[in-house]
Amino acid sequence: MPAPADPRWWHTGVIYQIYPRSWADGNGDGVGDLPGIVGRLDHLVDLGVDAVWLSPFYRSPMADFGYDVSDHCDVDPLFGTLADFDRLLEETHRRGLKLIVDYVINHTSDRHPWFVESRSSRDNPKRDWYVWRDPAPDGGPPNNWIASFGGPAWTFDEATGQYYLHSFLPEQPDLNWRNPEVEEAMFDVVRFWLERGVDGFRIDVAHRAMKDPLLRDNPPRRGPAAGYKVEPEYASQEHIFDVAHPDVHLLFRRLRRLVDTYDDRFLVGEIHEYDWPVWGSYYGWELDELHMPFNFGLLPVGLDPDGIRRTALGIEAALPGGAWPNWVVGNHDEPRITRRLGWEGSKAAAVLLLTLRGTPTVYYGDEIGMAEADIPPERQQDPWGRRKPGYGRDGCRTPMQWEPGPNAGFCPPGVEPWLPVDPDPALTVAAQKGDPSSHLELYRRLIRVRKDRPALLLGDIEFPGWDPPNPLVYRRTHPDDRVVVALNLSDGEVRSPVGGRVLVGTHHDRWDDTLRAGDVLRPWEAVVLDDGS
Repeated sequence: MPAPADPRWWHTGVIYQIYPRSWADGNGDGVGDLPGIVGRLDHLVDLGVDAVWLSPFYRSPMADFGYDVSDHCDVDPLFGTLADFDRLLEETHRRGLKLIVDYVINHTSDRHPWFVESRSSRDNPKRDWYVWRDPAPDGGPPNNWIASFGGPAWTFDEATGQYYLHSFLPEQPDLNWRNPEVEEAMFDVVRFWLERGVDGFRIDVAHRAMKDPLLRDNPPRRGPAAGYKVEPEYASQEHIFDVAHPDVHLLFRRLRRLVDTYDDRFLVGEIHEYDWPVWGSYYGWELDELHMPFNFGLLPVGLDPDGIRRTALGIEAALPGGAWPNWVVGNHDEPRITRRLGWEGSKAAAVLLLTLRGTPTVYYGDEIGMAEADIPPERQQDPWGRRKPGYGRDGCRTPMQWEPGPNAGFCPPGVEPWLPVDPDPALTVAAQKGDPSSHLELYRRLIRVRKDRPALLLGDIEFPGWDPPNPLVYRRTHPDDRVVVALNLSDGEVRSPVGGRVLVGTHHDRWDDTLRAGDVLRPWEAVVLDDGS
């Protein structure tokens, strides 16, 4: 499929996700904040990324660490002030970076003034801003919907005698987007941040905003659940009525029209959908919905070469004309890639992420190979993990590791960080900088090569039909450039069917040397080659 005729920054850029609690502590309280981010922005310039996605920093009781918003248009004091945000935006733009913020579309905090009013009485003007229903005839919830974290998706309110809907925690009541007043109020939130100068929004659980208006029961699941990590109780149902009602496409078109009244702004939605034609529909068949729905296709397939090939081809086939793909290998909800794929496998995953056709998003710390932490029960913070042992996400949210020493430079010595810091001095930015064998220098070189090669930025992709499927080989082609990528996704040696000058690879001793067809690729070795064929 051809590249966009008029590529924008989100087509060619690399996006970097920052989890504000965990990136840098600027005031010494053990929690990351906006001033701390400002102080470390030069790392992103050195890394070579183009845009920052900032997870929630809004006012919140922190029942789900900011995804329970109590004021969409203010900064939680834990992270700083609106003035701190404005400075962050200014400093980000001064460095030539874009700033994307989270937009929590499906729900608010139960302490949001809107919900406080809604809950106060059945005849309150904001009652219909949320989803309230009478009990079922037996007194139980109105239907059988299950919350994503397990348990009923309904909580009974004794004072008003009705249940309210919450797709996640009871502290996160779902907004009723079928009420035009809700849409206008939430669109005002978008306007507020666009007027401040943000470059785009990552929409949290985007396809949940519209549900079946009849609130019909979900049927039981007949086959295995799609995706990487699904809570078993939630996975017992086919979620056809509580997620992704077709009306959500109308909502996204209206939101896109609003965003398009501002220059060069971007919408990317969290869409957990593995039926690729359905996933592709969120671009809008006239490319009038999301600029991109996030693609989580690499999470369930891991490093299976045939699974990667089939996923990439499925993505390409599902794209509407003119749409542009994207890729992720980790985020704040998934175990670290070093845990899922191993140390060497995580390097191969970096090559995949930064050379497949589409926009990559890098999760903070992956560029230094941060490890998944095993958090002791008494230090666990994530409400999902505290409610359902084994499902906590704290392990992938531990503080960024900047330099050897106490707290790895995240917060001052003697201060207890909000989650434990990995004490390994080798897993720090300072220790890896300049070491060509490190994760950091692999990411830096990959990003630099990506920027230098039109084939990697905007080229087509082709998967030759090698048999057996490993090594995984694909070509990126552009009218002015050709690159070929070969990945040995196994723990044994294989012979490469392709050759060329090595632009970058997982093993730095190959850089700038020539690999010949028939040469051995070592276990988990991945190479990016200048394709002179």
